[in-house]
Amino acid sequence: MEMNYLIYDGSFPGLLTAIYQAFRDRIKVAGIILEEEYQAGLFSNKIVVETDLAKSDKVYDAIREKISPHSLRKIYRVYLSEIKNSGLLVYRYLLLGFRMGKRIDNYLNNEIVDQVNKVSRKVGKEAHLLLGLLRFRKIQGGVFYAPFEPDYNIITLLAPHFARRLPDQDWIIHDRKRMLAVIYNRKEWVLTELDILLETEITEEEEYYQALWQSFYKNVAIESRKNPRLQAQFMPRRYWDYLIEKIPPEILP
Repeated sequence: MEMNYLIYDGSFPGLLTAIYQAFRDRIKVAGIILEEEYQAGLFSNKIVVETDLAKSDKVYDAIREKISPHSLRKIYRVYLSEIKNSGLLVYRYLLLGFRMGKRIDNYLNNEIVDQVNKVSRKVGKEAHLLLGLLRFRKIQGGVFYAPFEPDYNIITLLAPHFARRLPDQDWIIHDRKRMLAVIYNRKEWVLTELDILLETEITEEEEYYQALWQSFYKNVAIESRKNPRLQAQFMPRRYWDYLIEKIPPEILP
């Protein structure tokens, strides 16, 4: 039996595009994974998926309207969990969800629903915990800097909260485990790579902070193609309305 593996770029729109293709082409999916996770086998079939925002939009809207915005947030947290086979879990949950619609949350004993709920809850709890534990320190140039090493890739769940809480400050939240950072300039926040420790390796933090922004705007088009890890930052703005809300009410499914 042929095992079909859909290879995507690691972004959330990329995952939704892969799911769109799986539904459209009626593919029997064995996995939705990154290129580096794929292992060729005698019966394995590799299908490379190019991220297409028009297709991901259709899946995004279908989940929100035919299942629920709550389910959309849950699968986003499963995506952020980075657990093994998270893409396949999301796909199987949506297979079920498009059949059951809003009733899917009533099937708590279903193995797939239960697993999605558990993973989503863990990611939400860590994000909620860090809203209270994350500490900013003022570094040279008046920039507030908060390094941390979370279990899950939750930095985009934290950013909107601190943009509301510290709207008139320049700040950086730095996930040192994944070498990712959110930088905020009192107007907007963006996700970028940051593979150094500001306290120990930068002497002119203010200059470096400005350089981060200049680099982001100068290379935004190039980097989005060259570096798939950063494609999440180019997610359509309208996605955030349903993917990220105030975390406390959303911890439990």
